[in-house]
Amino acid sequence: MDFALLLEIFPQVLLDGVILGFMYALIALGYTMVYGVLEFINFAHSEIFVVGAFVGVEILLGLKNAGALDQLPPFLVLLLILVAGMAVSGLLAVVIERVAYRPLRGAPRLIPLISAIGVSFFLQDFVRLIESVWRNAFNLVYPGMEGLNRRLELTATVDVPVKALVVITASLLMLWALHLLVNRTKLGTAIRAVAEDQATASLMGINVNAMISLTFLIGGAMGGAAGVLFGVQYGLINPYTGFIPGLKAFTAAVLGGIGNIPGAMMGGLVLGLLEAFAASYLSLLTGGAFGAEYKDIFAFSVLILILIFRPRGLLGEVVRERA
Repeated sequence: MDFALLLEIFPQVLLDGVILGFMYALIALGYTMVYGVLEFINFAHSEIFVVGAFVGVEILLGLKNAGALDQLPPFLVLLLILVAGMAVSGLLAVVIERVAYRPLRGAPRLIPLISAIGVSFFLQDFVRLIESVWRNAFNLVYPGMEGLNRRLELTATVDVPVKALVVITASLLMLWALHLLVNRTKLGTAIRAVAEDQATASLMGINVNAMISLTFLIGGAMGGAAGVLFGVQYGLINPYTGFIPGLKAFTAAVLGGIGNIPGAMMGGLVLGLLEAFAASYLSLLTGGAFGAEYKDIFAFSVLILILIFRPRGLLGEVVRERA
């Protein structure tokens, strides 16, 4: 075993894990927002994430074909596709809630869960249909933006892409904004009241349906932002891109404590770091017996262990309390 090599690659592996962790955390925020209010897992959230990614790539391809992509400041373009991806994904989440979930509210939990899985399959194939008709393509590549592709060299063995710093900064800003919204505003107080007891909140003059729609809007917008940042960071997307990241983001939400917003961020970071270290170190530590292809098994093994030994997650599950 080459301990010098293990130490040499440690900073880069740590950086990769943090980037991946923030990506999972952004997606996990959508799961945890909805669960915190409805105690319901929105399994269509991974496709909402993909829709945001496709909105971003379509805008970039449109700008590139018009010859405007290289003429505009890259951070202005990034802001444009972020806002567009968040808006479309957020509105899509609201529509899904109104059409597929609201009529089933109060039904046994298994029924809306099946509805969510059905919406997930529908959106996968709908996006595939649109892209096959519009571009006759399954995979789409995010056009590069010159300013975001530069790399900042920290040491001889560690360099940081500017787009990675953008992912980390955007994730932290969104977590901070979401924390302020939920804990420091009247809207946040209303959302928390609905999460505690919908009937009592309604009697106190809170529009329960509006607050639930707002929750889906916020969660969907977070998923759309994650989709855009995923495309910018990793470059290649297709209609099924959201499946594995969505499952891992759900794992992150459970790991941190489902319904717990800081827990979603912590769970994403922990899972991202574990996966990055598994991908880079398993082969070195096992003499090549296990390689990077086992990182997914490693991630889901963590979920199983958490569910067995600490089912409420690292920071605890947020559940409703009733007198």
